[in-house]
Amino acid sequence: MRMRRHANQLDEDTGIDLTPMLDVVFIMLIFFIVTSSFIKESGIEVARPEASTASTQDKGNILIAVTAGGEVWIDKQVVDPRSVRAHVERLRVDQPEGAVVVQADQDARTGLVVQVMDQARQAGVSDVALAATGGAR
Repeated sequence: MRMRRHANQLDEDTGIDLTPMLDVVFIMLIFFIVTSSFIKESGIEVARPEASTASTQDKGNILIAVTAGGEVWIDKQVVDPRSVRAHVERLRVDQPEGAVVVQADQDARTGLVVQVMDQARQAGVSDVALAATGGAR
């Protein structure tokens, strides 16, 4: 009878404890979430003008697109040009040190592009850039 009792205890103790592995997975998940950079995309591709002096900007966190038809895109949705300031203020809550990059189509109205850039500056962004593709040097 003693042998049977001892055999039953061995069967119960042979399971693998997954708790340490789950702890490591959750720590890695938290690490990747904290270190990832969330870039707010405009939601539409525009034909940007070429500039021979164009340079890359590493910290463009909020992208605003202005199409040739006069639409303004922020965060994958069309917005009214007068509400750009409110949208930029809302998006800057997550990235207060971020910059705004305006991706204007080469055929977009200059007045609308200036209005969008002015709205972004009124939202408290001092670093507003205008996107261009690098031309031949």
